[in-house]
Amino acid sequence: MTALRPVSPTYVEETRFGFWFLQSHVWQHHVLRVAINDLVRLTGSPLPQAPVLLDAGCGQGRSFGLLNAAFAPARMIGLDADPHSLECSRREAERLGLEVELIASDCASIDLPDASVDLLFCHQTLHHLVEQEQALAEFWRVLKPGGRLLLAESTKFYIDTWVIRWLFRHPMHVQRSAEQYLDMLRNQGFQFDDASVSYPYLWWSRAKDFGLLERWGLMQPKPVGQRDETLLNVVARKP
Repeated sequence: MTALRPVSPTYVEETRFGFWFLQSHVWQHHVLRVAINDLVRLTGSPLPQAPVLLDAGCGQGRSFGLLNAAFAPARMIGLDADPHSLECSRREAERLGLEVELIASDCASIDLPDASVDLLFCHQTLHHLVEQEQALAEFWRVLKPGGRLLLAESTKFYIDTWVIRWLFRHPMHVQRSAEQYLDMLRNQGFQFDDASVSYPYLWWSRAKDFGLLERWGLMQPKPVGQRDETLLNVVARKP
């Protein structure tokens, strides 16, 4: 059987462990669910009723049920560059009884019309992309005026740890800090304030020890501004 090829020439294929992990209970409930709940908290003003929602980098579709519960979209679209992941997404949507339109597409070249999306969910996707600026320009293009980008990312201070390098695969030369990601959003024209940004400090994202020293009482956690942030959540608006 011929292996299905990703639609993007710059796609960085995940490890076998990574592919397995992205369909695990830990991923869905301790990573995805926590991020979506935090993004809902950060939205501030009311969101549109029955929105068109795009999950950019939907992977294996483990977000679909959570997004449906959180935002009740009238139309949900899942986009990914990996055909194998999209097949998993199709099965997940069928299992949940959800209608999800699936698109095999690169985030840097999205096959959707201008101003066609109300909410764009991008969870742990940008750090996989080589063409990050182009992807963000595409997010801007497909969002309607007033539309929201719901972004949750890991920063270079997490992606560049030995355990993540060992277990997963990423384009290391494009990794960014939290502030660099925020600068990229500003440069594209997205608007957000401090109330729309959070820096989660979760046990699994601690750069060196997964928070073990703090759990054992051997170290006090550093506050925001005194640590290298490993996670960034932000809700940004297209004016």
